[in-house]
Amino acid sequence: MSVQKVVLITAGSAGLGAQIARVFAPDFRVVINYSSNSQRAESLLSELNSIPSTHASPTCPRFHSIQADVSSKLAVQSLVSETIVKMGRLDVVISNAGWTRITNFLNIEEGIVDEDWDKCFTMNVKTHLWLASATKDALAESEGTFISTASVAGVKPSGSSLPYAVTKAAQIHLAKGLAVILAPKVRVNSVSPGLMLTEWGMRFPESKREKAVQNTKLKRLAAVEDVAEQVRVMALSRSMTGQNICVDGGSSL
Repeated sequence: MSVQKVVLITAGSAGLGAQIARVFAPDFRVVINYSSNSQRAESLLSELNSIPSTHASPTCPRFHSIQADVSSKLAVQSLVSETIVKMGRLDVVISNAGWTRITNFLNIEEGIVDEDWDKCFTMNVKTHLWLASATKDALAESEGTFISTASVAGVKPSGSSLPYAVTKAAQIHLAKGLAVILAPKVRVNSVSPGLMLTEWGMRFPESKREKAVQNTKLKRLAAVEDVAEQVRVMALSRSMTGQNICVDGGSSL
């Protein structure tokens, strides 16, 4: 009898993180991390509980939520400890947290704010490193996988701000470095979505969203559902590591 696997999703209560949780819910046990909105996390958990389990022998608890500010190394370590104590194992980590401040990418004066660089580097690079470090032993034991959510802005200079684009490029390279370091037991990959119309994506003015559509080859933005399905494919593949997959309607071409 196969033991039910466990996935941990940071920034998992809304947007892409929540959709990834829905995609894994039928056959994985899911731990959702959220930063402050406990009501939203609880609402997602009740939604996940209504999804029937397709696993032959579902284990309880199927779903669990943990509050943690992943901009703190200690909080990340505590999040991982609680996950393993509660669930007993860890097979897939989706490192989905990130941060930006929306600016005019083409205006260098808006791109040299030290606070933006510091917060982007913490949230788009260091938190993923801390999470990989804290989960490496559990993932090695399960021969699991670590997937971080980067951005097409890290592949092609673009997006909400210069610090965001540069730190997303660093995040993609971090995943490649971790793939080398954590091999052969742990697979590490990243996914780079284009602009998605999540709560965050809707903060962009309509003109910028329309321009993003026109910048794609498919004349459509990345769908949250497509990105989440791609993350699942990456999690299940046992033959891929050190790769960055763009799901961006062709905007990076």
